[in-house]
Amino acid sequence: MYIVLLVIFYLFFPALIIYGTRRYSLMGKIGAVVIAYAVGLVLGNAGILPVPSEGFHALLQGRVALPPDEALRYFAAGQITADDLLRNQIAHVQDLITTLTIPLAIPLLLFSLNIRKWFRLAGTTFLSLILALVSVVVVVFAGYYLFRDKIPELGKIAGMLIGIYSGGTPNLASIKEALNVDPDIFIMTHTADLVVGAVTLLFLLTVAQRVFLLFLPPFSHTTDPEEVERLTREALEMDDYTGMFDRETFPRLLLAFGLSVVIFAVGAGLGMLVPPHAMMAVVILTITTLAILFSLVPWVNKIRKTYQAGMYLIIVFSLVVSSMADLRGMIDIRYLDLLLYVGLVYFGSLFIHILLSMIFRIDADTVIITSTAMIYSPPFVPVVASALRNRDVIISGLTTGIIGYVIGNYLGIFTGFLLGG
Repeated sequence: MYIVLLVIFYLFFPALIIYGTRRYSLMGKIGAVVIAYAVGLVLGNAGILPVPSEGFHALLQGRVALPPDEALRYFAAGQITADDLLRNQIAHVQDLITTLTIPLAIPLLLFSLNIRKWFRLAGTTFLSLILALVSVVVVVFAGYYLFRDKIPELGKIAGMLIGIYSGGTPNLASIKEALNVDPDIFIMTHTADLVVGAVTLLFLLTVAQRVFLLFLPPFSHTTDPEEVERLTREALEMDDYTGMFDRETFPRLLLAFGLSVVIFAVGAGLGMLVPPHAMMAVVILTITTLAILFSLVPWVNKIRKTYQAGMYLIIVFSLVVSSMADLRGMIDIRYLDLLLYVGLVYFGSLFIHILLSMIFRIDADTVIITSTAMIYSPPFVPVVASALRNRDVIISGLTTGIIGYVIGNYLGIFTGFLLGG
């Protein structure tokens, strides 16, 4: 019964979080993903879940859970307790949910993307996008060689940081699964990202434009006001979950979910053909590629609320994976180094991006909105555009955000494997 109630909590509490973000402005500003992380950390570290014994920790040897028959043998021998057995069952459930949610979320997130439209609207955005990617790759690699003796599993962290900088939380979660990142390291990386990301966003919303204009030209060209208005509305609707259960929308959404299951099955089948250490990477990359191809099919692309359904699964993932983290084991000087590494990636990338933009004469507003869309995802684009008092850059920002979703998994997983992840 305990396990059933826990699964129900994991699957349906995110709906309450989403309701809260819509109902209360403070929760909306914090964001559903951050709230899910906070609740999960409390659930996993406040004694609500059974606390494993030291003997159980030693027997895990780095695994998420013990095989059931092995756990029963240890229990019969008196090496683990009844609470350890329950904790082991919970760990299996947590691992299953995190393993399923991301592969199912990726297609739903990508189905609604109109790739052809974004490429037609790009303008100078593509150049700014390329310069931003070059900047983050340079800094991630430089930071890797600077911190590789100080931070565990830094190759995997480097891959996740590429994902964060190119597509935000969805890509971060996908790369975590592909590279088989330990939950504690994942949580600490994302925590550092939240801290540094909040400071960076405050900078972008306040003084960034004045600072960037010291080195870069001002924004000059304008775009169609009606197109800007429509795209602003589309971006804001990405956080709107209302209407998902409408009589007309829900059946089609179920069809999209079924298609996601088929895509997941194909990816899993291909993953079984490669060595175990590369299996999840192949699965995630296959799913990403097939989802992009299906987004080009009109009837799939026009299904409403697929993006929101995918984000709901991301929130479920965030709640579950944070409840797996052990905060007691995270008080370590190495995590200060991790915070410094994440800070280097954020601000070092911005610095190099500015230098390259000076060479190619890209305007300040485009650089700011490009960075915003890649790090924080498209829903943040109208917010920063409003702070810049320049709605014309919304098209550029949305273009960058969409492309970041598409390429982030490829680039992040490649980086993780290249640097030993």
